[in-house]
Amino acid sequence: MGMEVLSLPDHPAGRRATVLPSVAIGIWSLAAAILPAVPPAEEIVPMIRPALDWQARAASQAYSDIRYEFAEGIARIVINRPERRNAFRPETVAQLIDATHLAQFDPQVGVIVLCGAGHEAFCSGGDQTVRGDDGGYHDESGMPHLNVLDLQMQIRRCPKPVVAMVAGYAIGGGHVLHLVCDLTIAADNARFGQTGPRVGSFDAGLGAGLMARTIGMKRAKEIWLLCRQYDAASALAMGLVNTVVPLAELEEETVRWCRDMLKLSPMALRMIKAGFNADTDGLAGIQELAGNATGLFYMTEEGQEGRNAWLEKRAPDFTKYRRRP
Repeated sequence: MGMEVLSLPDHPAGRRATVLPSVAIGIWSLAAAILPAVPPAEEIVPMIRPALDWQARAASQAYSDIRYEFAEGIARIVINRPERRNAFRPETVAQLIDATHLAQFDPQVGVIVLCGAGHEAFCSGGDQTVRGDDGGYHDESGMPHLNVLDLQMQIRRCPKPVVAMVAGYAIGGGHVLHLVCDLTIAADNARFGQTGPRVGSFDAGLGAGLMARTIGMKRAKEIWLLCRQYDAASALAMGLVNTVVPLAELEEETVRWCRDMLKLSPMALRMIKAGFNADTDGLAGIQELAGNATGLFYMTEEGQEGRNAWLEKRAPDFTKYRRRP
C-alpha cells in the first residue's frame, strides 16, 4: 500500500503536511465528491434563540398575514409574509390594527412587541405588487388603501409600550413602522433606510417630522434625499435604535427590556408616553395626554366627590380638598 502526502494549507495552526495511505486519499476524494459542501463558518446565519414559550392567541387563527402571540405579560405581533420580506398590503395592516387593539385592551398584556417573521426582514414597507394608480394599495376587492397611517397613529396612542424587534431589513414604510414604536432593539444584521423617492413615494408626515425629532434634521434629510441604507451600528450611532445585539440574542434582549418595563408602574408609563407624543402630535397628542390626566383625576376622592354629589342630588363639598401651590 503506497503512501501520499496530503497538504493542509488552511489549518488554523499553519501549513502542515500529513502522510496518509493511498486508499485513505481515495476515500477522502470520494467523500468530497458525494457530500454537500459545508459553507464557511462566517456564512452560517445564526438563528434567533427563542426566549419565551409563545402561545398563539385565539384571534390569530383568523389572520392570514400576521401572528398574534402571548407569553408572560408580553404580546408579540409578527408580520408573517417572509416570502415578501414582510412587506405589508392592506390586509396585513388591517390585521395589525386588530391585533394591536386586542393587545391594548387585554389586561394581561403590559408590553407589545412588533417584529417580522424570520431573520431577513422586519418589514420592507408597502407591497409594490398591489400598489395601484388610484392613490393607494389595493385590497382583494380592488379598494385602494393607505391604512398604514392609521396603524402608525394607533401605535403612538396605545397606552402600553410598543417595542420594535428588528432583524434584517427595516426599509421604506417598514422603517417608519419601527420609528413610531417606543423602543427599537436591533440585531446586528439589521439594515435601515427610506426608499420612497426611488419608487415614487414619500412620507412627509411622521416619516419625516418624527425622524427629524429623533435623529436631527440633517440626518433625516440625508436618509430621505439619498435613499441609502444604514447598518445597525450606524443606526445606533445616530440614535435611530436603542441597542444592537447579535442576531441570535435578539429575542432574549428584547424580552429583557420588556421584563424591565413590566416591573414599573403602568400608569406612569402610560402618562410619560403620552407626554412624549404630545410634543409631536399637536392638539391630538395634547388631547391624548389630557384624556389620560382626566382618567387619573377620576380615580381621586376629589373627582369622585363631584360625581357622587350629582348622583345623590346634593351640592358637592370640595372644601376638604387642599388648594395646592
